[in-house]
Amino acid sequence: MNKNGADRLSDTSPALGLDEREARAAFVLRLRSSGIGDRNVLAAIERVPRRLFLAAIYHALAYQDAVVPIECGQTASAPSLVARVVQALCIEPNHRVLEVGTGSGYQTAVLSHLAAEVHSIERYRGLVDLARQRLAALKLKNIHLHHGDGLAPTRAVEDTIGLADAGADPERALEDCLAVRPLKATDKFDRIVVNAAWPVVPDDLRGLLKPNGILILPLGAPREIQKLTRYTVWPGAEVMADGHVRVTTGVEDVELLDHVRTVSLVRGTAAVL
Repeated sequence: MNKNGADRLSDTSPALGLDEREARAAFVLRLRSSGIGDRNVLAAIERVPRRLFLAAIYHALAYQDAVVPIECGQTASAPSLVARVVQALCIEPNHRVLEVGTGSGYQTAVLSHLAAEVHSIERYRGLVDLARQRLAALKLKNIHLHHGDGLAPTRAVEDTIGLADAGADPERALEDCLAVRPLKATDKFDRIVVNAAWPVVPDDLRGLLKPNGILILPLGAPREIQKLTRYTVWPGAEVMADGHVRVTTGVEDVELLDHVRTVSLVRGTAAVL
């Protein structure tokens, strides 16, 4: 079991097969040669079997650098994009991370090997249920899945699934872990990653970011090339009337990481497409 409560099914279990592990190792080498240099990120990617997060018809593409269709009319990002985004988040072991757009759950699993706690929001209940099953199979216990609106994460969450509360029994993870509270406006995160585009940084997400926090999202309109952008929020200071100094959200650093084309955020929730 690793420090985040994951067992070794995700990297060395014989059940996954030698070919699977070799394919992942070869893919990690290709990522390294393409410029992904963070060893912790590479190790996290090598631990997660991407094939588990894809329909059987697409298993042959699991370790190809390709966008793959998933359920509910959505897509799984190319692994190289996942690696670049996760590397750009600069996650520390004590960080709380918020992911908007769970999708297949693959990136969620990668994040869980790097952070202390991961919350992931998905508007499609069907995708939440599938991700829950996959993540429970890997026994990753520092993840909380939320079925809700990523544009209003503290107002529109309908229910949450906390793998952390399921103990060592994956069956309990599937059946009984619905007791995790929804996100609140007072919740703060060290890192936020948004997996779908929006024209501006949503205010509700900006408000959940801690000082010194990083938020990454694609900026742009639907069906256009978007700007994958990293915001770093540096703390400021405000002197109160009584002389005390209060730390406030200060200057934002804005950095263009890449140009991408991805789906856009959609308001509200849905069961399936």
